[in-house]
Amino acid sequence: MQRFTVSLKKHCMAWTAGFLLLSIPFTAQGAALDYSAETAKAYSLPPGDAGKPDGGTVTSEEFARLLEQSASLAGTTVSFELPASAAVTRLEVAAGLHDSLQLKDAPEPFSDVSDAAAVSVVGAVYQMKLMTGVSDSLFLPDDALTYGQARTIAYRVYDYLKPFELVETTIADIQRAMEQGKLTSRQLVQMYIERIEKYDHQGVKLNSIITINPNALSIAEQLDRERAAKGPRGPLHGIPVIVKDNFDTSDMPTTAGCVCLKDSVPQTDAEQVAKLKAAGAIILAKANLHEFAFGITTSSSLGGQTRNPYAPDHYPGGSSGGTGAAVAANLALAGLGTDTGGSIRIPSSFNSLVGIRPTVGLSSRTGIIPLALTQDVGGPIARTVTDAAILLDTTAGYDPEDVATAYSVGHIPASYTNSLDPNGLKGARIGVVTELLGGKPEEKPVTEVVYKAIDDLKRLGAETIPITIPNLKEIMAYPSLSGYEFKFQLNDYLSSLGPKAPYHSLSEIIASGQYDKTQESSMKTRDARESLNTEEYKDIVLKRTKLTRDSLLKVMADYHLDALVYPSASQPAAVIGSQQNAGSNNRLSPYSGFPAITVPAGFTPDGLPVGLEFLGRAFDEATLIKLGYAYEQGTHNRKPPALVP
Repeated sequence: MQRFTVSLKKHCMAWTAGFLLLSIPFTAQGAALDYSAETAKAYSLPPGDAGKPDGGTVTSEEFARLLEQSASLAGTTVSFELPASAAVTRLEVAAGLHDSLQLKDAPEPFSDVSDAAAVSVVGAVYQMKLMTGVSDSLFLPDDALTYGQARTIAYRVYDYLKPFELVETTIADIQRAMEQGKLTSRQLVQMYIERIEKYDHQGVKLNSIITINPNALSIAEQLDRERAAKGPRGPLHGIPVIVKDNFDTSDMPTTAGCVCLKDSVPQTDAEQVAKLKAAGAIILAKANLHEFAFGITTSSSLGGQTRNPYAPDHYPGGSSGGTGAAVAANLALAGLGTDTGGSIRIPSSFNSLVGIRPTVGLSSRTGIIPLALTQDVGGPIARTVTDAAILLDTTAGYDPEDVATAYSVGHIPASYTNSLDPNGLKGARIGVVTELLGGKPEEKPVTEVVYKAIDDLKRLGAETIPITIPNLKEIMAYPSLSGYEFKFQLNDYLSSLGPKAPYHSLSEIIASGQYDKTQESSMKTRDARESLNTEEYKDIVLKRTKLTRDSLLKVMADYHLDALVYPSASQPAAVIGSQQNAGSNNRLSPYSGFPAITVPAGFTPDGLPVGLEFLGRAFDEATLIKLGYAYEQGTHNRKPPALVP
């Protein structure tokens, strides 16, 4: 045996930067082959060997040099043993990785590996996704390792050895780090708490968090023990998330940002929160919001003014601006927001995030402080389409307490992650809503970014068709129902809190004076409404909804469209203290009840994020996720905010 020692070498910044370009996302999902042409291009053999053919045979010395590169870039040392020879077999590589990385023995699924010792080492590298098979059933242990396979394995070894990095991490990154023993849920929660202390309470003072869960660390410890004993429940096991503080939590106050509810702890969790907890997620904190979700600047009497992490003197959007700012600043992995008019999509757009407004009825509203239930939804806000899809998988579904969710039965796929197709835009027909692209001078920075996004859609294989939505002016002339339904539905919510409710009606809250006085006029106007049994209200509920749905479905049918696109907000984040206008584009989704997803489209010349919104048919979130994911993967527009490294 010849011992090859893979040692740490201080790599220069240029090499590090070069490696960042080749660190392509890698996943074993859906691929049993041990060779990836994409990975082979990304991970070159050491100088002098880069031109070797993918199918050629690797010597043990060449493979050792590849592993040296992997270990060096990961900042560690590994002692690796294998026979010195002109060729090295796949089983020899598996045994070397098993011993050098001290992997745990595990069973494996290959029919051509029968020796007990070989089963253990092949099972170990298979479980850690360092080596897969050449097919679903064959490992070919005696075959010589090829250059293509060597590059792939070397990249995986780097990924295995590299330290966990919190900033811009994903659910998959975290689960892999926990599986590899690099990270525990408790450590992860502690990292996020420290970032909240560093950036939310000090430094740039984002002011995005109202309450940190005092039990988060102990919950994480319990989930770590469960993982060790039984394995993870699923992709959200041990993952810290933030929820907007209008979702009921039985172990923390639920305030809607209002001082009047600062001590109000509901008896039960909101249905979506309960589903997250059941999946193993940790509710790390409750996020600030525009008080009672009335506006889009995210200011409240309890939480104050939240700031935009990309420009702290600018608004973060709203009303879910606390969730948006916190997720963008990497204070949590992802979060939940609510959307009555644009309150998931506007802050997602302003913070370079992915936000999904589901079809009304896809996900339960039980336990969410209402603004207007005809339009209200709760949904995910995340840094990637993949993570948003995982959250939607968890939170969607029928709830007997919310009759609207009965419409979702039969319309929810096995998993929204099945739609994560990087080629999802090829052959897609996208309607560009020209009337919503913006023509005013103040809309120009957003419009220019969106025109570039439309060019990217074409480049990625979509056919973009300029369209005009029938009756658009009439649709947009209708008001939101938040000015009609709020009083009655808030009173119902307060009644649901039982005898311990701090107040029992909107009238009592107004009389107390314990609220944001800048909203006093709006609150009194809503409180003065005596009944919903009016022709005006019925006209909005019935005619507005039908007109919007019919108009959208007709244009999509006429042009055979998969989705419509337009700017998520017609203007970027405004300076705090000035007037914030996001436009009316966001109304199409709540007025119709149809789903929409916003994805990062880029940045204005001033460095402010812009979002591109895709709108689809009812319960067609899977198509929107496919289109949004393909656009995301083809552009990689999101960049983390520089002020919160």
